[in-house]
Amino acid sequence: MVHGSALLAMFFWGISYIWSKQVFEHLAPATTVFFRLVISVPFLFILVKLLRQHERIQRQHYPLIILSAVLNPFLYFMGESFGLNLVSPTISAVIIATIPLFTPVFAFAFLRERLSKLNVAGLFVSFVGILVMLLQKDLSFAASPLGILYLFGAVMAAVVYGLLLKRLTTLYRPTTIVLAQNFIGLFFFLPVVLLFEKDQFAVDHLRANVVVSLLMLGVFASSLAFVLFTNAVGKIGITRSNIYTNMIPVFTAFFSFTLLGENITFDKMIGVVLVIVGVAISQYKPKRSLTIQE
Repeated sequence: MVHGSALLAMFFWGISYIWSKQVFEHLAPATTVFFRLVISVPFLFILVKLLRQHERIQRQHYPLIILSAVLNPFLYFMGESFGLNLVSPTISAVIIATIPLFTPVFAFAFLRERLSKLNVAGLFVSFVGILVMLLQKDLSFAASPLGILYLFGAVMAAVVYGLLLKRLTTLYRPTTIVLAQNFIGLFFFLPVVLLFEKDQFAVDHLRANVVVSLLMLGVFASSLAFVLFTNAVGKIGITRSNIYTNMIPVFTAFFSFTLLGENITFDKMIGVVLVIVGVAISQYKPKRSLTIQE
């Protein structure tokens, strides 16, 4: 169930690149994320009430919650959204999938989480798959350098956020954490929208397909996906949970092809297979042989 929740979160995040790309045709990146949070916060509030999981955050944990909200949703989504606005959904997802490659170093340094040889092997295979999808034959990136820079900024924010998230999962339920972070995130995004994208509040921008995509982003990508992922982090640790991030470009590539008509080359298909194999290897636990003592 834990691994299934992590995989389902990646599914939602994978297709979220398609929804975001559709919204970006009408709304600017920061405005898009702001509306996602506007939808997410009441949805999570209702979910908490229905599940009877209301928790009061202790005063001494306010700095930790606020710092985590600065990293995610604010810095992470600023980098991801502005990056996605400049490059294709598949390339964006591939870069975000490098999060597990940076996480082990920070997790070992701050949380003392160790990786097995199979974890390392899985990371290596997945990384090769990512490179196959990202690089052209002349080893150049098929994307905007500024977009790539934005996306790697999101990666760094996500890595540091993961360390804080591990600590938060020992204190509060996943729904409480995500609700608090998204609520605080509203106050970080609002000034950005009002200062730089205030014209995006025009009613004629909110067409039916835009509203539907925003609802999908708010409910599934900004709410349920984060709750599911936070649950996984609390159960199997940030390093092993983040390895599942490598599955995001797999889902994104599929939906980019079926919904946006993006060309999926043979190299991308090979990359997808390598990513899946890498994730499988990294999560495999060999059974220990049993011995009978006489």
